[in-house]
Amino acid sequence: MTEQCRMKLVLLLLLTSLPAVSQLDPVLKQVDLPDPYYYREMYLPQLTTGPSSAAWTPDSQALVYSMAGSLWRQKLGTADAEQLTSGPGYDYEPDCSPDGRWVVYASYQNDAIELWILDLTTKRTRQVTSGSAVNVDPRFSPDGKRLAFVSTAYNGRFHIFVADFGRGWLSNFQRVTGETRSALPRFYYSQYDHEISPAWSPDGAELMFVSNRGHIYGTGGFWRMKAEPGAEAREIHYEETAWKARPEFSPDGKRIVYASYLGGQWHQLWVMPSSGGDALPISYGDFDNTSPRWAPDGKKIAFVSNRGGNTSLWIQEVTGGAQTQIIAKQRRYLKPMGTLSIKVLGSLGRPTPARIFVTGEDGRAYAPDDAWMHAEDNFVRSERPFEAHYFHTSGIAEITVPAGQVTVEVMKGFEYRIEKEQVKVKAGQRAALSIHLKSLDVPREPHFRWASGDLHVHMNYGGAYRNTPANLVKQEEAENLALIEDLIVNKEVRIPDIAYFSPKLDPASTPDHLLFHAQEFHTNYWGHLGLLNLTRNFLLPGYSAYAGSAAASLFPTDAAVADLAHAQQGLVGFVHPFDFAPDPVKDPTLTHGEPLDAALELPVDVALGKVDYIEAAGFSDHLATAQVWYRLLNCGFRISAGAGSDAMADYASLHGPVGLARVYARVSQGPLKIAPWLSALKERHTFATNGPLLGFTLGGKEIGDEVKLPAGENKVKFTAWMRSIVPIDHLQVICNGEVVRDLKLGGDHETANVADDISISKSGWCLLRAWSEKAEHPILDLYPYATTGPIYVTTAGSRAKAADDAAYFISWIGRLEEAVQANHDWNTEEEKTAVLKTLEDAQEVYKKLQ
Repeated sequence: MTEQCRMKLVLLLLLTSLPAVSQLDPVLKQVDLPDPYYYREMYLPQLTTGPSSAAWTPDSQALVYSMAGSLWRQKLGTADAEQLTSGPGYDYEPDCSPDGRWVVYASYQNDAIELWILDLTTKRTRQVTSGSAVNVDPRFSPDGKRLAFVSTAYNGRFHIFVADFGRGWLSNFQRVTGETRSALPRFYYSQYDHEISPAWSPDGAELMFVSNRGHIYGTGGFWRMKAEPGAEAREIHYEETAWKARPEFSPDGKRIVYASYLGGQWHQLWVMPSSGGDALPISYGDFDNTSPRWAPDGKKIAFVSNRGGNTSLWIQEVTGGAQTQIIAKQRRYLKPMGTLSIKVLGSLGRPTPARIFVTGEDGRAYAPDDAWMHAEDNFVRSERPFEAHYFHTSGIAEITVPAGQVTVEVMKGFEYRIEKEQVKVKAGQRAALSIHLKSLDVPREPHFRWASGDLHVHMNYGGAYRNTPANLVKQEEAENLALIEDLIVNKEVRIPDIAYFSPKLDPASTPDHLLFHAQEFHTNYWGHLGLLNLTRNFLLPGYSAYAGSAAASLFPTDAAVADLAHAQQGLVGFVHPFDFAPDPVKDPTLTHGEPLDAALELPVDVALGKVDYIEAAGFSDHLATAQVWYRLLNCGFRISAGAGSDAMADYASLHGPVGLARVYARVSQGPLKIAPWLSALKERHTFATNGPLLGFTLGGKEIGDEVKLPAGENKVKFTAWMRSIVPIDHLQVICNGEVVRDLKLGGDHETANVADDISISKSGWCLLRAWSEKAEHPILDLYPYATTGPIYVTTAGSRAKAADDAAYFISWIGRLEEAVQANHDWNTEEEKTAVLKTLEDAQEVYKKLQ
């Protein structure tokens, strides 16, 4: 989804609707582009414990590379790495000057990425750009007198700049690419063309770069132009790219090496003639090889690979293709370091998987050398200088950290308290820390239990890492989840996890942690669907309403897709539904004119009986989603509360880990089986949460059940409890969309136990909701939130009145009809007729409710 628009709209909603809001802002919020979780992960440098980018020294005998947020130098044929930088920020993307004296790099600190220069003779560093923009991809010209780089200094978008370089300083900055607003119907990319990944021709006369000029999808083709402002650019090659192509000239200027997923699901190294022409692959594998850098002697290519899961640095011989991994077995640090050993112990005193945040005395994040580092994509600046970073552990972790005080924070899902400890680590010595997790005092039921599931995870989605089912189950264990539904889906034309699709339980599952592979259906108009429990086949092409493509038609609708899924005994749910409640009266587009993947078809498909669940907690604004959900419940529809994190589990930078949002389903005691769990979801015995745990009964009935009452005013008893790992501001009983009771919380605002009664005189529904007005670390979401599914109420002689809600959805569907009538991308007139008939049938349902 267009995340920049999403964050702006969500933050506006929060600021205007809530009494007090922490300043939760996106990482590098000065970049004015949609979908920052894509370009941040795939283009901007991210903190990984393995290498992330590399540059050759002029003699082709050593590499300078970024690893764990520092720069390192390592000679070929050795296992010894010398640290070149060590904070105060995170340092990435080095490039060496032709004379071998200077290294330019991008440093993330103070809410910006600025370019810095390292003098290898003195080891001193200095900042050479200013203005708090995002400056990346620095490249020295072949004569060492100029520097090309990408900057957001102009209007917050990616353009190429060139500056003069001399004596360690930059001067005479010039933007050499213009800014053009495209009329193309882009969805995941800005309306403004961008230019990224500059590379100098060997003679220094031209620049090559990647740009989406004239293209709807992807980051664009390869262009060449004279290295001067206003020069005309020409496209020499086009294929769909997704931020990681990074083309580089061979030293003789005759070839270009780049990363491509052409015809496959993973990036590999490809070469092509430098003037354009046919490309061919020079590496193969079901993993990513990216960031190629050609050695000055022309004989070798360095690149980053995730073939082992984490990032790693490799060299390939140009002739013969032999590959060698560059491993830093011995590391020579700039500062005194020590070792911290961490044990996370469960209730039985044994090591248990968990999520760990480790921050050194220097304010930077640390992790074991082989761990996958992850970062949140929003944070509160008043709380910390950088976004929070974390890693998952099996229960035992050993970390090299700077000497001094180290802060360790541990969590394991929502049923254990957060533990935070500080420990002093001495230089050259080992410190040991054991952290004992304590479970929350959650009320237990004798005949059933609540089993958690994340209905919306993407195992691989083009991220820095290469995930596998076995590793995803380890992430699941660390987050204390019982079930993951890996929703296989396209990223542009590729579908990274298509090979894993199966209706069967994944063999990597354990008795307590199940993994299934399902599908997310993408559409750029109707809203995204989760398709669970498909028993036969993956639905293809897997997307619709992709303008300018063979899948441009608005058919199939989500209703048609739901029919196909239900024919396979599947369950259908709308995912990440809303960031604001649509206003069909004032907003003809229903999305404020933005290309958002909101659940626009939801009221249609609910009316036609095609929706099994909705992500009541997910990668959207939970309260906004609730507004629409409550209106549908008022109309008498019974919709289960599901939840899904939309976690890209192979990303280094993401909005949260697997299980960030999860749904608890009521199942019998004993080993977990998928059939009864899905049955509980379908039958609405669930609650959804990103942190707080809830229990609710009404009239002696459980969540998802029905209370039948006599006519007239009834005093109905209810019970409600809450347990939370963070403080909660509000615990409320909601009936028919209205707050009927604000419940008293314990002194710590983390517990509640209430038994009381409410007056009910008409049919409808009631549920329990918990939420806070601001973000609360370490819940890596807009704000803590949880909701039970409804308990339904039928009062004799009373019928739920929903004329206003029905009118709202009639107007909503009317806007959809307008869009359908205006659309010209139909393959056949029959498609348009079928879609209009679907909308008409749904409208008739709502008209009968008035």
